[in-house]
Parts: sequence; structure tokens; C-alpha cells
Amino acid sequence: MKNNMIYGIHPVEEAIKTGKSIDKIFIQKGLKGKGSNELMHLLQEKGINYKSVPIEKLNRLTRENHQGVVAFISPVSFENLEDILEKTNFEKPVSFLLLDGITDTRNFGAIIRTAVAADVQAIIIPENNSAPVNDEVVKTSAGGIFKIPIAKVKHLKDAIFLLQSYDINIFSATEKTNNSIYDADFKQHTGIIMGNEGKGVQKSLLNISEKIKIPMSDKIDSLNVSVACGIILFEMNRQRARFARS
Repeated sequence: MKNNMIYGIHPVEEAIKTGKSIDKIFIQKGLKGKGSNELMHLLQEKGINYKSVPIEKLNRLTRENHQGVVAFISPVSFENLEDILEKTNFEKPVSFLLLDGITDTRNFGAIIRTAVAADVQAIIIPENNSAPVNDEVVKTSAGGIFKIPIAKVKHLKDAIFLLQSYDINIFSATEKTNNSIYDADFKQHTGIIMGNEGKGVQKSLLNISEKIKIPMSDKIDSLNVSVACGIILFEMNRQRARFARS
């Protein structure tokens, strides 16, 4: 085991059986044998997804004898989004943060730290195309990762529909709009989607949310996603504080 990495069929099996929170599992494409079949059955039984990858990917992760299986243990336990919503107090405006394609661990950690500071109820990430929850994320979050629920979902689109069923308004941060964050109404229950710095929020999510942007000088194209996230979250809090005083 290296940091939060474990490798080998039996060590990964034992980690799952003892209740470790698995962040990601990579399994060699075409892996066969009794041990791998038993592992696959266990993953199916526990509802844990994995990603099939070429052996070269595993060899880059570790030079040890991985037996075609490499997994990463999360330092935190992921929570079920439905359980989070059931426990949420909706008597005052709440906020949720959805991360679409944030794969940089430092950005992820910085976003978590900001979300905690802004009193966000929970962070929602997809099972695939998301940064691993590792030591770097813990460090960059300044320990904030232990102070906010993180829900991992199969599809962000389904998570959005679930949030909307609780009358939570969903906004996507994107440059593909003229709608300023200063004109958006954040005084109600709110979900904010932050996308990958290169690709932004995927089109399918833009289509089911309200698009907003941060007005800024044309001297620069974009902001770091963690910086942009902070600006939006604290504009939301500013509106709510002002509304509460009125």
C-alpha cells in the first residue's frame, strides 16, 4: 500500500469486506481467473463501480505486482445524496455544490475549503471523471474535507433532477451566457454546478439548469475554477444576508 493506494486482488477484496470507503478501482481489461471473478462478484454485490483500463495504466500507477487491480481508499466516507436531503433543514435557504469534471486535486481541495467557508450543505461529484480523494486534496482543503458531506453519484443529471424535486434551483457557471451572477436570484434553495476548466459544464447539464457567468475584464478569458467558485458562493451568501436584514 502506498499512501491511499492498494493493489492486488486479495488486498482490494479485504479492503472492501472490512468496510473501507473505496474512491476508485481500476481493473485490467480482459482480466480472467477465479480471483478476479470473485472480486467482480463482490463489486457487483456492494454496488461499487470500477473502470476497465489497459495494463499500461496500472503499470504507471505502481511498479509492484498489482495482479491487474489497483484501488484507492478515500480518507472520508461518501454519503448518499438522498440521505443528505432527508436530513437537510429546508426552513432556511440551503446550497449544494456540484462538480462536473473537476479532476485536479488541488482545485478540488481548494473548492472544498471554500464550500465549507460558505456553509454549503454538501458537495456532489460523479463516480467517473472526478479527482481522487487523496492526501493532496485533504491538505489543500485545510481539513475542510472532514467538515462537509460529499456525495458520489453515478450521473450528475440524475442528481440534478433529485435536487429539483426538492425545489432547489440549479445554476451552471459558464461563459456561454449573458446572465450575470449579480442578477441571479440566490435567495432560494440553490445548487451551483462548476465545470472543468477546459471544457466547462457539459451541454446536457447546461440544458437543465440556469446559466450564469461572472462579469470580468476582457483582458483575460477565464478564472481558476476554485476562484470562480468562491466568487459565486459568496455572492449567493451576500444576497441572502441582505435579504435576511430587509
